[in-house]
Amino acid sequence: MRIPYVFLGAFLAIAQSAYAEVAPSPVLAPLKRQAQAAQLSAQFLSRYTYKPVPLDDALSAKIMDRFVKSLDPDRMLFLQTDVDKFMADRSEIDDAIEQKDLKIPFAIFNAYEQRVVDRMTYARSLLKQGFDFSAQENFSVLRDKAPWPQSEAESNELWRKRVKSDWLRLKLGGKTDAAIRETLDKRYENTLERVGKFKSDDVFQSFMDAYSTSIDPHTDYFGAAASADFNVSMKLSLFGIGAVLQERDDYTTIRELVPGGPAQLSGKLAVGDRITGVGQGKDGPIKEVVGTRLDEVVQMIRGKKDSIVRLDILPADAGADATHRVISLVRDKISLDKQAARKTVLAVKVGDATRKIGIITLPVFYEDFEAKGKGDKDYKSASRDVTKLLDELKEEKVDSVLMDLRNNGGGSLDEAIDLTGLFIGKGPVVQQRGSNGRVEVKSADLAEPVWTGPMGVLINRGSASASEIFAAAIQDYGRGVIVGEPSFGKGTVQTVVDLDEMVHNSKPEFGELKVTIAQFFRVNGGTTQLRGVTPDISLPGLSDPTAFGETSYDNALPWAEIKPANYAPSDTVAKLLPTLQSRHDARVGSDPDFQNLLKDIAELKAQREKGVISLNEAERRKEAAARESRLKARAEAGDGEDSGSDDGLEADERSLSADIALENARKKAKDVLLNEAAAILADEAVLQGDVLKAVTKQ
Repeated sequence: MRIPYVFLGAFLAIAQSAYAEVAPSPVLAPLKRQAQAAQLSAQFLSRYTYKPVPLDDALSAKIMDRFVKSLDPDRMLFLQTDVDKFMADRSEIDDAIEQKDLKIPFAIFNAYEQRVVDRMTYARSLLKQGFDFSAQENFSVLRDKAPWPQSEAESNELWRKRVKSDWLRLKLGGKTDAAIRETLDKRYENTLERVGKFKSDDVFQSFMDAYSTSIDPHTDYFGAAASADFNVSMKLSLFGIGAVLQERDDYTTIRELVPGGPAQLSGKLAVGDRITGVGQGKDGPIKEVVGTRLDEVVQMIRGKKDSIVRLDILPADAGADATHRVISLVRDKISLDKQAARKTVLAVKVGDATRKIGIITLPVFYEDFEAKGKGDKDYKSASRDVTKLLDELKEEKVDSVLMDLRNNGGGSLDEAIDLTGLFIGKGPVVQQRGSNGRVEVKSADLAEPVWTGPMGVLINRGSASASEIFAAAIQDYGRGVIVGEPSFGKGTVQTVVDLDEMVHNSKPEFGELKVTIAQFFRVNGGTTQLRGVTPDISLPGLSDPTAFGETSYDNALPWAEIKPANYAPSDTVAKLLPTLQSRHDARVGSDPDFQNLLKDIAELKAQREKGVISLNEAERRKEAAARESRLKARAEAGDGEDSGSDDGLEADERSLSADIALENARKKAKDVLLNEAAAILADEAVLQGDVLKAVTKQ
């Protein structure tokens, strides 16, 4: 959530709750530069996007709807009367932006803050009493389309069930009543504290998110913080100390030390240590950061390469009054290797033979645009890293390569093209149609492929954009087998526009726009827009396609088709598909891990469709016992791991060591879908080998 400002006097008056025991949140007001940024954004978005949308009353209504939904997606906070008052100004957003007046969205946000304070205060008051868990009642967990409460009494009843649900989860997790009260009181108090830390930029970012995504689902506004995060995600590097931080009980806590980073090499920091103050340079004053927002602490710790940052440290597990120590670290370039391409090799048995499948996992199509533009020969990019991994896999004599693009949301278009070239060499990869209707064919231009052997691509609903360009090209060329779920369905191209550069502003004030400028098409003439990439061999998935994917957006571009590009497809994979499918069907039909996964997916789907959970303790214990029995039986049969029961805690409510242990256990869990994809690739390698032998004999 982002942040706003209060204009309650003239816009929305919310009566003080009888439960109010905390100071009201600070009133946030729009800044002059924000109003200017909104107006500049409107001028650009109204004229230069792929499908320009005029800023008028109709768009105003959409912006208002999205903004309110972003603040209260589950309709648990606002009353219907609040929403009715908001909607009285539903068609005024366009005029307000043109007049550089942002009082409307800031007033709504202030109302939101007050409602959060009111509801959390009421929730905390409920903890003083107990609950009757023998009663037969349910709590709705899917409220995005439910009506807003009509009165405070109706809202109170909704929150009574919400708190009862939170309490029951902890009770089923084995917590005592006293521990439950303490845990939930702290949880709701933390929510209040987070609301109190909202700033004007948060509100503006939230409002501009609503505006930009009303143009189309993938147009975005980047304020300073969002812009910095985007740049880091593309470069996979930053300048800092090399520590993963987490906010726990008002302390900025060391969760992980990056190997080779200044923090780890110094030997002065350990996981669990708490940062209570930050100072700049050798002698700069140390500013206390207890209770400070995590993103603000992160910005204080990051800085220029070779500069000094000083940290006031409270050692892990030490009491608040324990002796602190101050350490100095020299900032350096930190590579975010967890988001970089990585490889592993799986040995898969096919009959009496064993095939080695090289797995390359690519979380994002990254490229350091800045370093590349400066002519840095060692700039970071996905295709360059994958090239090195393919060379290593060739040395390891793997039989096939699987590109794992699950949950890869995209990135650099150039990298998608270059990565495709590693497998096809030269040839068209994607067609791009601009707003003027002109179609440009973009091609890979390698003298020869880096990998010529059997290959495949593993995708899921989270594979989007650049991932879809790559997978679609591999499929259209018949270069490899596509395995998994239908992909996201994003068939549009975006570019980043610096608003300060647009108006020749000498200092960064107005932020950036990520704007849709084109639609991309497959080389076969179709598009991945809405439909995504359909796998050659389907695997099950956990996502809900109605809530996640391009089809879930009400303003997504329609599917379209253009002329195919001039390319030369192969039918090698197509001829193998019937055999690959039959072998897959036979294998998973007798694979207990795969069948258990299907049962878990069916259970999740049933829960999702049900939309409610019981608040009856006996009923819930019966459900939990049945689930535990299934998991235990699987573990005893060697068909899975007993992952433990739900403890009802949120991540920052467990001890740091327990939370890290849980995270590591999840990472080590058997990846059923990856294993089956590797088995399909092993079959492909065998079958292609058989075809090659047959051709050689002729």
